[in-house]
Amino acid sequence: MLILGVSSFKNDSAAALLRDGVIEAAIENQKLEPAASRSVPEAAIQFCLDRMQKFASSPDVIAIAADPLRGWARRAFSRARMSASPIATAYQEAKELERLSWEWARVRDLKRRFATSATKVITVDHHLCHASSAFFLSGFDRAVILTLDGEGDGRAGVVAVGEGNRIRIRKSLSFAHSLGWVYSRVTDLLGFVPHREEHKTQWLSMEGEPTLKQEFLKMLRRPGSPFPHLDLRYYHRELTGNFGPSTFFCERMGIGGQGTPLTLDEKRTLAASLQAALTEVVRDLVAHLLEETGATKICLGGGLFHNTLLVAHLEREFGAGNIYVPPAPGGAGCALGAAAWVWHEQMNQPRGPEINSVYWGPSYARTEVKDVLDNSKARYAVHNTTGRKVEIAAHILQAGKIVGWFQGVTEFGQRTLGNRSILASPWAPYVIENLNDFVKHRESFRPFAVAVPEEECSKYFEASPLCRMMNSLALVKPGCDVLPAALQLPGGMVRLHVVEKRANPVFWELLQRFGEQNPAPLLLNTSFNLPGERPVVRPKDALRTYFCSGIDAVFIDNFLLTKWSAAQVLNRTVAKTSPVVLSV
Repeated sequence: MLILGVSSFKNDSAAALLRDGVIEAAIENQKLEPAASRSVPEAAIQFCLDRMQKFASSPDVIAIAADPLRGWARRAFSRARMSASPIATAYQEAKELERLSWEWARVRDLKRRFATSATKVITVDHHLCHASSAFFLSGFDRAVILTLDGEGDGRAGVVAVGEGNRIRIRKSLSFAHSLGWVYSRVTDLLGFVPHREEHKTQWLSMEGEPTLKQEFLKMLRRPGSPFPHLDLRYYHRELTGNFGPSTFFCERMGIGGQGTPLTLDEKRTLAASLQAALTEVVRDLVAHLLEETGATKICLGGGLFHNTLLVAHLEREFGAGNIYVPPAPGGAGCALGAAAWVWHEQMNQPRGPEINSVYWGPSYARTEVKDVLDNSKARYAVHNTTGRKVEIAAHILQAGKIVGWFQGVTEFGQRTLGNRSILASPWAPYVIENLNDFVKHRESFRPFAVAVPEEECSKYFEASPLCRMMNSLALVKPGCDVLPAALQLPGGMVRLHVVEKRANPVFWELLQRFGEQNPAPLLLNTSFNLPGERPVVRPKDALRTYFCSGIDAVFIDNFLLTKWSAAQVLNRTVAKTSPVVLSV
């Protein structure tokens, strides 16, 4: 049984392929198309269809994570109650009809192309797909499910209960009271790109004091109710139907009106206050749901739970191991959720073990890599064994170099988990400055992740299972000073990637080998891409990023490229530890 899951038609669209309940392929469209748009994820679907060729079959079911008609009805009903302006309401209702027509045309297009006597095309509610991804990929037999995002099919989230291979929705949260929508509006106010750079608001919050937390709490919920409820006095509706900060908002938050630039301190205060208020609202809601249902486990889905500060706080509150966040909690994960819902709910199939790997994207044969390098006339060295490659990479990293690491299968989801990574030694001089200034060009308040082998993790960190997918934060163990303070977040927190040998044996071996000659088997791990560009997927992407940045060396499969003219620089560095000599 082959099931193709397709996410809703948004910027983070994706496709996923399940074969008898096992994930065979999954990829986000933006990773394959340079200018991916809000449309059918053509490239991602084609990648999954290409994978089907080895099964000599077409998909039995195509599940689309969107219900355009119900979404339109919910939004139209809610928007009519959100504004007293007839002009704004009429304008927005016309926009909603246009959106319905556009989304329904996409669904019809997929049905026209694939619906046959052998292939059935169905639509599944957006938040049901979030819930499905969160519950069915977890190892929990019974759990409360909470989904929260900006908006999907006219809802901001759902509360459900999952048992075995069944999910039952208990409550729907209107998009008119969306926590994700508020987070995006404040992200925009801070000067970041909404729906894309909410992570910047999250990390900026760690530099401010939450002095406006109570004001945000008044905006986000009503006294006596654990559920989100937005006070619309804080926002005014423009004639175009868009919402902006109202005069009331500016007065209560102590900032200037529209058009008045915010100071850096004001931005920090707003980010910190919003993050603190959001954390309290979600924490109290989770506590209420666990008490109401008698459950001890909770699964979290939706784009809001990309927020690792929020997830880490919930883990400290309710216990590590009691919370599950899927590898891709946002819109892309709906492709997996839609396919999983068909397999378990409609076909009544049993569940498998918890997912512990996300390597479902494209991979490239060594001959394909060589063709790319030869066509670009690049000079490279070849290391025929994994052991040799890992040994050389460890020495280069020990020498303080920044290394591109392109290996195996592309990861699915937003996190970089060791196959499309930029690596560096945590103890290299000026490593943060070099990564930020010459490679990533990022804001200084954004932290880098640290990778550690699973077997060594407990020596240095207190980490939960969610750190395997970088969906939470860890704590540096008291008295452990091996990790430089500059790489730690306030309170001793750290972005941590716990690497399992069974999931990524090559990256695991590199960490172990690096640790033999360094204080600990730790490496900085950040995404392999230039600022504002999609993550590297293909060998030619890796080659271009390497030459256009301050990366010192890159491993593409077993091929090594370096930017120094001869190997003597490296040989002098490693002479004390190994007789390795590079041929370039």
